[in-house]
Amino acid sequence: MNDRLRGLFVGAPVLLAVVSLAVSPAAAQTAEVSRAWDGHPDLNGVWQAIGTAHWDIQDHPASAGPVDTGAIGAIPPGQGVVVGNEIPYQPQALEQKQQNFENRWTDDPEIKCFLPGVPRATYLPYPFQIIQGDQKIMLIYGFAEANRTIHMDKENPEPAPIDTWMGRSHGSWDGDTLVVDVGGFNGQAWFDRAGNFASSALHVVERYTPMGPNALMYEATIEDPTVFTAPWTIRMPLYRRLEENIQVLEFKCVEFTEDLIYGHLRKEPTR
Repeated sequence: MNDRLRGLFVGAPVLLAVVSLAVSPAAAQTAEVSRAWDGHPDLNGVWQAIGTAHWDIQDHPASAGPVDTGAIGAIPPGQGVVVGNEIPYQPQALEQKQQNFENRWTDDPEIKCFLPGVPRATYLPYPFQIIQGDQKIMLIYGFAEANRTIHMDKENPEPAPIDTWMGRSHGSWDGDTLVVDVGGFNGQAWFDRAGNFASSALHVVERYTPMGPNALMYEATIEDPTVFTAPWTIRMPLYRRLEENIQVLEFKCVEFTEDLIYGHLRKEPTR
């Protein structure tokens, strides 16, 4: 082997090591995370999930929708966001989930323009906005004018005074991860259009972890001893919307649901 080739081979490990360090995701993420005035990651902005979790949080094939909607109403195939792809339903709860699925075109709370609940609001196919303060963090969703306040100033959080669709959220920082503990649900929300659901005993712990300046890893651990046999987790990335002057537009959908909800009360029922 001549000296030139020997030099190339000898230098290759050093070159690879330098390249590896240069493209290390952990190193890049640490360097690229934007910081707020208090040193925590700056999560301000408009974010959106990309995928089909709003249809079904588990793996699912393509399938037909209502016959008169054709391809527009069909369900696209998708990869699930449930870690392990299994939801540990209790037997009676699994029966309820299957019943929900069969009646999804009339019973899904989203169809009725009810508030989406947590974590479903995060991965509906619409953007949402994070407004970050040191004492409170606001999450603004376009669908049904939903919103949440994450209370960052409660060392000993009090239980929710009343059960609601969106629950009550308390947050803290675990390093660069925003951890949000959510409880106080009314038990009427679903997780997706496939009928996955929980009861009013639902407890959700969310984690928002920066992956760089324009992406967050979102995780939500779900616990409900009346519906599931064990806690389970969903995980997906959220992406910052980078369009100029991006806004979260209000989707005031109530007026589009009146016939679905009240059509049977008409003098000449439509349903």
